[in-house]
Amino acid sequence: MLRTVIVDDETLARERLRLMLDAEPDVQIVAECRNGQETIDCLRCERVGLLFLDVQMPLLSGLDVARQIGVQHLPPVIFVTAYQEYALQAFELYAVDYLTKPVDMQRLEILLRKATERQHTLGELRKLRRQLREEGSFGRMIGNTSVMRQIYRTIEQAAPTSASVLISGESGTGKEMVAQTIHQLSQRVAMPYVPINCAAIPETLLESEIFGHEKGAFTGAVERRQGCFELAHRGTLFLDEIAEMVPATQVKLLRVLQERTFRRLGGRQEQAVDVRIIAATNVNPMEAVKKGKLREDLYYRLNVFAIELPPLRDRREDIPLLVQAFVNEFNTRNAKAVKGLEQDAMRLLEAYHWPGNIRELRNVIERATILASGDLIELSHLPPTLTATPKKETAVSTVTLSPGMTVDEAETRLIRLTLEHTRENKTKAAEILGISLKTLHNKLNRLKAQENQAAGDAANREEEQG
Repeated sequence: MLRTVIVDDETLARERLRLMLDAEPDVQIVAECRNGQETIDCLRCERVGLLFLDVQMPLLSGLDVARQIGVQHLPPVIFVTAYQEYALQAFELYAVDYLTKPVDMQRLEILLRKATERQHTLGELRKLRRQLREEGSFGRMIGNTSVMRQIYRTIEQAAPTSASVLISGESGTGKEMVAQTIHQLSQRVAMPYVPINCAAIPETLLESEIFGHEKGAFTGAVERRQGCFELAHRGTLFLDEIAEMVPATQVKLLRVLQERTFRRLGGRQEQAVDVRIIAATNVNPMEAVKKGKLREDLYYRLNVFAIELPPLRDRREDIPLLVQAFVNEFNTRNAKAVKGLEQDAMRLLEAYHWPGNIRELRNVIERATILASGDLIELSHLPPTLTATPKKETAVSTVTLSPGMTVDEAETRLIRLTLEHTRENKTKAAEILGISLKTLHNKLNRLKAQENQAAGDAANREEEQG
């Protein structure tokens, strides 16, 4: 229910707006205020989801009220005024939208729908933040490392907008799950989410799949068919493996993003479309641009928000959280009662290099949950591909010290060995070494400077000898 406050110094204007809002089932009018001070007092006492605020009032105007409350504490505002220029000024400063008098019922209904969708999105965000604090997850996304928390923040920033998003990361890192989360937190959540894998469709059919076709457009086109853009109208279109799309189709996609219109294959009529694009690729986007697989102009059009997902080997601290989530999922699916993993089994999972990332881990836990006959998953329940991991993946090397070695030399060897052990994961290395990440970076920068100095001195000696 949208808790609403009406503010207007004119009694007739308040009554007219109240009658309109009374007809809306999702609106609850909690107060009507006649001036600015009443409004300020009301907002300090009531939990308000939407404020209809008259711009021009004696003593304290609508803008004065907004300034005194402050942007951080102001509920969503729809300014109401007989003068559009005042409404535009107020809208730019504080409001989510505005209405001009006399209020148009059709426009009011549109604004109420937008406000309800926004309230739903904010509610979902609050729920996800609480979930993150308590469980280390964000919707269906699981992870509590600093890199994952940064990704969650980017999703929060991107989701309420209609801006394009480009997601990159190795296969199996969860790119489509990010796309789904963005859609679920957007104001398009009630509209279609349409995914398409550009690598899974033959080149000759991809354009038809995306834009649709008219009857007779090509051999086999026996009837008109809607494409993904039409199906995703007012919703979200997820284009997976965008770098696998042929250049000619990329040009047409770029045109749709720029013009917001498209034409079916074999058609003559331009059609307007309102679609939010989320694209993904399992290769480095800039490398794809350099190699000519991804058009540079399309890359910049898609890359409004960029999200790079790390491989699982770079966020090993999240493996226990992921494992428990998958165990719970497959317990429910397969009527099992597995509680978790034995320590040896968990250590093996944390040491494995996971070339297939989260997708591979999920498949491993599904198999192990089915095979487990007791409360815990054991080493024997894990597939041979894990137990046959080369020794270099799990073996722990030692630092060799010798008389005459300086403390700095010993420290350098220890840092390099630890980084090798963690596969260059500096966060994990700093934890093992018992120092802060900033301290580790400072030490590495110092080592690099020393190496550069040594290399420069050697080059100078060679030049002098030459």
